[in-house]
Amino acid sequence: MKKPKWVVQKEKDKRQAASETVWLFGLHAVRDALMNPDRERLRLIVTKNACDKLADAIEASGMTPEMADPRRFPAPIDPNSVHQGAALEVKPLNWGDFASRVIGGEGKMPVVVMLDRVTDPHNVGAVLRSAEVFGASAVVGTKHGSAPETGALAKTASGALERQPYLRVRNLAEAMEELRKMGFVVLGMDGEATKTIEEALAARPDRPVALVMGAEGPGLREKTKATCDALVKIPFARDFGSLNVSNAAAVALYATRLTR
Repeated sequence: MKKPKWVVQKEKDKRQAASETVWLFGLHAVRDALMNPDRERLRLIVTKNACDKLADAIEASGMTPEMADPRRFPAPIDPNSVHQGAALEVKPLNWGDFASRVIGGEGKMPVVVMLDRVTDPHNVGAVLRSAEVFGASAVVGTKHGSAPETGALAKTASGALERQPYLRVRNLAEAMEELRKMGFVVLGMDGEATKTIEEALAARPDRPVALVMGAEGPGLREKTKATCDALVKIPFARDFGSLNVSNAAAVALYATRLTR
């Protein structure tokens, strides 16, 4: 019996994911990946200077580094990347079950950041960093149409990629509905909204929150907006424009934290 197309595609995606590797670069990103027991590490390339700076992390990881000449750094990364003499080939992290990850730790009021078509790895990396700083449970993007785990993303995240779950789902609206069933208030960030985050959460201070952010320019898709419980805005002092998604995420996370 011939397999349905969706089954064939799912198996293909699974095989492709199993074969994928990522090159992380930069001292912060490489150090944190070396110290992460959940990270599958394959190959470490360092200069003498970087090796000295990462000596404790390299020893803890048990890896044997390949020493490289800084003038001819052999790692297969963009030559314009600021690698600081360190590059680490790894498998993408597997954060496991969506439902258990978004709930967060025991005794913690979950806050989740959801990204709608945010494709710039620098923006996603900065969102992960803010999410970790402000205690979010997870950052959620889509498997297609959002930035994958890359060296540029990891470097911008400055170590947060190893700590902050970055979950990628097949369908964002379905994930939002799943969160709602789990008790989350789902708030979409929209510059034309009339309510602020504080106003939207005033009557629901004890509910977990999902903050849904769109890409700079196009913003949230109509389907995403329609799936939110409410649309909220960040009030601006001047009519200058909007924040990019990473800055907006930091402000929204801080505002949400003040209501907890």
